[in-house]
Amino acid sequence: MPKPDLDNAYSLKSPADARRLYADWAETYDTTFAEAMDFVLPQRVAQAFFDAGGTGPVLDFGTGTGLVGKELARLGIAPVDGVDLSPEMLDVARGKCVYRHLYEGDILSGAHIAAAPYSGVVSSGTFTLGHVGPDAIAALLDLACPGAQFALSINNAHFDAAGFDAAFVSLSDRITDLRLPEFRYYGDQATGAHKNDVGKIALFRKIGM
Repeated sequence: MPKPDLDNAYSLKSPADARRLYADWAETYDTTFAEAMDFVLPQRVAQAFFDAGGTGPVLDFGTGTGLVGKELARLGIAPVDGVDLSPEMLDVARGKCVYRHLYEGDILSGAHIAAAPYSGVVSSGTFTLGHVGPDAIAALLDLACPGAQFALSINNAHFDAAGFDAAFVSLSDRITDLRLPEFRYYGDQATGAHKNDVGKIALFRKIGM
């Protein structure tokens, strides 16, 4: 099994590959990656959601170790539920004591999210190379209330390669107020080849009354 690091995460080919990599990475992810790389993406996603008027209940898609949930709790947004492929990552998220419910599964394969629909949906680091493509946005819309606020981070290289522009055009009858501000993934303490990685936060609302 490849060592758990960012390069290998960006090279994942299947959900099974993701489960294997994150099973090995879960216990050390917060220290060897998030802290070591000054990973500020979770804070920026949570803050963008808050600034856009987002409220709970919120679904955190691609929960990982719960870094976005921790930031949402700091901002006073609750309740927050999470869904992720990796039970090991969810175990770490559970230990942060900020989630109401945590679901293991793949929403594109019909994972059951019992608490849906949600007033907000957030995602940090899941719409990226080797991970999830634009098809998941329609599935997330199905889990949201009319008027729900979304804040989804999307890696810039993945945005172009996976056709997110066309996907948002195809969803124009389901979403409104789309904005795509750009940001850096990492803070000033980051080092290495990925320290200047950039992405977008897709901010929009689900159409409906």
